[in-house]
Amino acid sequence: MTGRPIRVERRPVDERESREANGPDWDAYADEYQATHGDYLGDVGFLWGPEGLTEAEAGALGDVRGLDVLEVGSGAGQCSRWVSAQGGRGVGLDLSHRQLQHSRRLDDATGITVPAVRGTATALPFADAAFDVVFCSFGALQFVADIEDALAETARVLRPGGRFAFSITHPTRWSFPDDPDSPGLTATSSYWDRTPYVEVDDATDTVAYVEHHRTLGDWVRLLHAHGFVLVDLLEPRWPDQHDRTWGGWSRLRGVLIPGTALFVADLATRADDDRHRIGRIS
Repeated sequence: MTGRPIRVERRPVDERESREANGPDWDAYADEYQATHGDYLGDVGFLWGPEGLTEAEAGALGDVRGLDVLEVGSGAGQCSRWVSAQGGRGVGLDLSHRQLQHSRRLDDATGITVPAVRGTATALPFADAAFDVVFCSFGALQFVADIEDALAETARVLRPGGRFAFSITHPTRWSFPDDPDSPGLTATSSYWDRTPYVEVDDATDTVAYVEHHRTLGDWVRLLHAHGFVLVDLLEPRWPDQHDRTWGGWSRLRGVLIPGTALFVADLATRADDDRHRIGRIS
């Protein structure tokens, strides 16, 4: 991601390697990322992905007024700042110290302060049932190896009936090269190959960047296993007037294959569990 000489591999990578690679990588990339995409994201803006779908359009979080809302993988806090502007109490968490420095910069620039901490999705530094909503906009989850731990932590910090919404690279995109031009239109790998994508620094032979792939079915089963009820799955279409290229996302590809998947789920309440058990008995 940072322009260094790298080689690409597909091989197993554990949580420790993933974290040790992705934290420093985002620290190194943060300035370039904010300079390149900051205006598009907006200092007080909420985009779910490169297609430009906003939370105001999607309504995935519902009405956040008066609610405690946690953003996992918050970066510079643009989404949480939007939540705060809507009357919610936004809180951010990110693995990258440099991204959190950008969040503080935007706090000062906008006058909307987002409390934010450095941490990981697999060990959230918050009390049980502390939040009404947890969300993740293209951050954290696809960089996590121990995804079971991340979802267990999300369920732990949510109040019963709370909302969990997250966007990721659409799983079908893993079959295609990460290329916004015509080579990116030909499937070259199996959709069911869950082997992580790994970038290795040629100079040091260390893992420098990692992403983890799960299928749509994997995500549905993960949510169910951790007590969530899937409410919606949005696959944003490429807007007619949208010409921005962002990494492997482009108009050429976006009008043919989905680039983003947005999952919306609620944490089951005791009443939901009781109804489910009664239904199974009957």
